[in-house]
Amino acid sequence: QVQLVESGGGLVQAGGSLRLSCAASGRTFSAYSMGWFRQAPGKEREFVATISWSGGSTYYADSVKGRFTISRDNTKNTVYLQMNSLNPEDTAVYYCAAAASWYGSSAKRESEYRYWGQGTQVTVSS
Repeated sequence: QVQLVESGGGLVQAGGSLRLSCAASGRTFSAYSMGWFRQAPGKEREFVATISWSGGSTYYADSVKGRFTISRDNTKNTVYLQMNSLNPEDTAVYYCAAAASWYGSSAKRESEYRYWGQGTQVTVSS
């Protein structure tokens, strides 16, 4: 079992930045690829970014590429999502999730992730 707890969400103006954190406990954090997803009101949950177990490989959705950065600190059992140049379309509940390490940075579907956090709300005002 892996427990995931997101934090760092909040209200920010368009053009601003936020950094989300996801703290993991339970089984060995470095054994998992990690990902971030988001769900906007009335929409399906969508993939945002993923990072390999070592942090050496990442992959982003086109909608956030160049604005968001995923990173991890295996000594702190934490994965981060730095979000810059936010716009109102980024408003959503953001979830972190854990997938088997052999996915590397290729896990982009919800079904590939085994463990999920409860989510943290990000609201971007115009």
